[in-house]
Amino acid sequence: MLEEYGQILIATAIAWILFVTIDVFWRLPEKGGVSGADAIGSAIAKHGGDQHGGWMIGNIVSSPDASAGTLLAACGFFVAGIPGGIAAAALVYAGNRICHDSGYAGTSGALIATFVIAGCMQIGFGASDFIVGTVIAILTIQGISHPHASRILGRLWRWRA
Repeated sequence: MLEEYGQILIATAIAWILFVTIDVFWRLPEKGGVSGADAIGSAIAKHGGDQHGGWMIGNIVSSPDASAGTLLAACGFFVAGIPGGIAAAALVYAGNRICHDSGYAGTSGALIATFVIAGCMQIGFGASDFIVGTVIAILTIQGISHPHASRILGRLWRWRA
């Protein structure tokens, strides 16, 4: 039982690093992108948060980005292995078209997560560890403190820039 909690904690860290790195790589916090992301980022900045980090948080809410891709890949992998993860990436891509988002972060996030999960399966992790881990990782950004989370994400953005 304790081993499973440890795996979930490690899966959470892997998922968080994975989707934040992919979002920063695709420069999602550089601008608002989709309309909801701009509104959320502006509101977070108005309340003491970082604008670039707020845009990333807004992208998480408004469009299928790398966090959604990671979560859906874990669900697809749970159901059907690697083909399920690839199918999840195709669904994320379609969802991005609906949101008028370029979709590079979400689609690449789902594809990369599929293969990260496959690799972790080889050392004893389950896809369910990544489902729970990704939900927890998303909650650390969305559920604890928007101003604080946006400052961390903004710092990562500036480090990359």
